[in-house]
Amino acid sequence: MPIKVLMPALSPTMTEGNLAKWHKQEGDAVQPGDVIAEIETDKATMEVEAVDEGKLGKILVPEGSEGVKVNAVIALLLEEGEEESALKDGGGVAAPVETPKAAPPEEPKPSPEPAKAEAPAPAPAPAKAGAPESAPAPRHDGEDRVFASPLARRMAAQAGLDLTGVTGSGPNGRIVKTDIDAALSRPETRAEARPEPAPAEAPAAAREAGLPAFTEQPNSNMRKVIARRLSEAKREAPHFYLTIDCEIDALLKIRQDLNGRADGKYKLSVNDFVIRASALALRQVPAANASWTEAAIRLYQSADISVAVAIPNGLITPVVRNADAKGLAEIANEMKDLAGRAREGKLKPEEYQGGTFSVSNLGMYGIREFSAVINPPQGAILAVGAGEQRPIVRDGSLAVATVMSCTLSVDHRVVDGATGAEFLAAFKRLIEDPLTMLL
Repeated sequence: MPIKVLMPALSPTMTEGNLAKWHKQEGDAVQPGDVIAEIETDKATMEVEAVDEGKLGKILVPEGSEGVKVNAVIALLLEEGEEESALKDGGGVAAPVETPKAAPPEEPKPSPEPAKAEAPAPAPAPAKAGAPESAPAPRHDGEDRVFASPLARRMAAQAGLDLTGVTGSGPNGRIVKTDIDAALSRPETRAEARPEPAPAEAPAAAREAGLPAFTEQPNSNMRKVIARRLSEAKREAPHFYLTIDCEIDALLKIRQDLNGRADGKYKLSVNDFVIRASALALRQVPAANASWTEAAIRLYQSADISVAVAIPNGLITPVVRNADAKGLAEIANEMKDLAGRAREGKLKPEEYQGGTFSVSNLGMYGIREFSAVINPPQGAILAVGAGEQRPIVRDGSLAVATVMSCTLSVDHRVVDGATGAEFLAAFKRLIEDPLTMLL
């Protein structure tokens, strides 16, 4: 009996995904470990490897399909010596239901009385020549068997580059990012690359009254998940907000000194200090390192800090595990690696799931202060603004200091106001006395 190839669950919370690409076609031999398909989750595009040996007998879910449920049968694999006749029953899988063709019209029966004349039905509008409405989008079969990474395919698609003319330098001739960069740097390639087509303008019939012309960009799986999770967070978690101002002149001075001695081994950012201070403050106020469940409040024993990173068309939160036990240099290097791979869509699920507390920093965009939405099921998120020079009163005299405003969004089911204030007070002490973070 054919072996069923199922839609894998690539993360604990995944319920469906998009089948972005088939690397094997019907009739191809498959060995354990072969990459057979690419699956797009809400966070990344990941390659799926075969676990069984055989021949790909039948593809049940074509590439480009969206919203494929986890554990749905996507293909059938024939074992050695098994005939293709075994595929006739679909390997125990129900075949897709075809839309029944309309029955031929019955010939009118003679009526004893003349029928009343009826107005003729309007004839259907003729379809445009060469572009029937139900025709599928054309496929570029010349690229179906090209061995390239998901990032390389996206870069090539955006640049209008034909992958069949690119030589891969990766393992087994795989086309990788550097190959695309090299190809696009050649003058003849830049001249041939076609510009990415602009989104189609919505037809006049689809425009809402009073609105100007617009274009529509279909929601990606990632954007749908972000919308669902954050709507759930604002609906279910009773948010409250606490803001504190931190003077960071001493922090900036130590950062400059440490980077000057790094000799290229690391490069500290203000955000690295924020991650370290958040983790140490959670160690000092463990009641803030918590999340809500209907049965109990979970108090976490390690500070795993989720850090918001903007990526094309979305947001992802790679996690710095045990950040309270890591030094600033280790945090800086880990965040550089995580953020880089996040933007390339190469993070593993365990690298962006399971954090206990989140940090979102928009200071690099000049945002002075903002309130972030809690990242469920966590109990709090710290929103960090820009450090800017402000007038302050020190020892009864007016002075100028570099001040950074930080706002803590808290789930009141988990953390009360006094606990949130205690956390921010501990965070402020660490930020304003950064030497304590070096111990």
